[in-house]
Amino acid sequence: MTTTADGSGTQQETFPYARPAPFTPPPQYAAMVKNGVTQVTLANTGLRVWTVTGHESVRRILTDPRASASRKHANFPFYFVAPPQARTETSFIGYDPPEHTISRQKAAAAFTYQRVQKLRGRIQELVDEHVDRLLALPPPVDFHRLFSLSLPTTVICDMLGIPQNDHDFIIEHSNNMFGILSTPEQRVAAIVEVNAYVEKLVELKETEPGEDLISTIIAEYRKSDEDYTRRDLVNMVRMLMNGGHETTGSMLSFGTACLLDNPEQLAELLADPEAMIGPATEELLRVVTIGDIGVPRVALEDIEIDGTVIPAGDGILCLLLTANRDPEVFPEPEKLILRRGSRKQVGFGHGAHHCIGAELARLEMQIAWTTLFRRIPTLRLAKPLADIPRKEGAIVYGVRELPVTWDE
Repeated sequence: MTTTADGSGTQQETFPYARPAPFTPPPQYAAMVKNGVTQVTLANTGLRVWTVTGHESVRRILTDPRASASRKHANFPFYFVAPPQARTETSFIGYDPPEHTISRQKAAAAFTYQRVQKLRGRIQELVDEHVDRLLALPPPVDFHRLFSLSLPTTVICDMLGIPQNDHDFIIEHSNNMFGILSTPEQRVAAIVEVNAYVEKLVELKETEPGEDLISTIIAEYRKSDEDYTRRDLVNMVRMLMNGGHETTGSMLSFGTACLLDNPEQLAELLADPEAMIGPATEELLRVVTIGDIGVPRVALEDIEIDGTVIPAGDGILCLLLTANRDPEVFPEPEKLILRRGSRKQVGFGHGAHHCIGAELARLEMQIAWTTLFRRIPTLRLAKPLADIPRKEGAIVYGVRELPVTWDE
């Protein structure tokens, strides 16, 4: 959070706000929840946008066809000074129906529950390999870099047919694209370089298809006789690539830290992991809510909500953390209670733009946590949780590192 001078010369807080502790909402949220709808000023752009809070209101906006996800609107609430590529080099997450529906369907078949469950054996193999690598090193180690980011990157790159030795390239450029501190020049360079990389990969799959997801999407277009430009497919693949590791990686680190910070809840999970891991995952997604500020919209028409009219053309931010801490839906919302895990949580968003990779992320986290604590029962943080640097204000809330140790 920073401050900026308004027209009267006084200082005014700017959004996004920092969490005082890793799993504690910003203190400013209390008044915003009470108001329901509030105007805030974005720190890096000065744009005035509306925030919507609470479980019912957030879900209502995310299913309202008058709330557009298109990045092309002038007042789309980017958290950074957006280069032109950020508005045009987008995929179905930046489309509205019917374009969104048509484009999303090409990839959606690969992420159904049934298809994802077929990856269970491969994900288990990768999790074990990552635990082996941890145990081969002398503690402490950076769990975030060596496990949390590496595991989902390997999974999504496997699915897309991206070689192992290119994984670091993907992580680095994703950080430059979405990091709150990246300059416009860094964002443009990252988009250009990743697009060039993906374009070569797509071109290869068009002539030499395999069993990977890119080849499957190309086949879906050809089967339906629909035209597509290579740029459309490149944008889609880049989105799947970025979304497939950054969000899951952040949840793996924060979820692990949250469990270690709540030993009684962790003990309950370990007492019956088969029954508990499903609800535990939902509860961790609710408590952490890494995508709190990650669902921006623009009002296509005047939208009345909680007694306030959001004018047509204005930007909207749906604060997912306030929805996931709504006491009317989740009693004692500040507490981690693994048994109550509910899919009413909106950590994956809601409505037509609900995260396409939700089932894959769930499976990765479930296998990772059950395997990790079974194989390293003495795992613990190597420094106090409060001292671990966090990515405050980033589109995806996360840690910069997570040092852990264990008894050798």
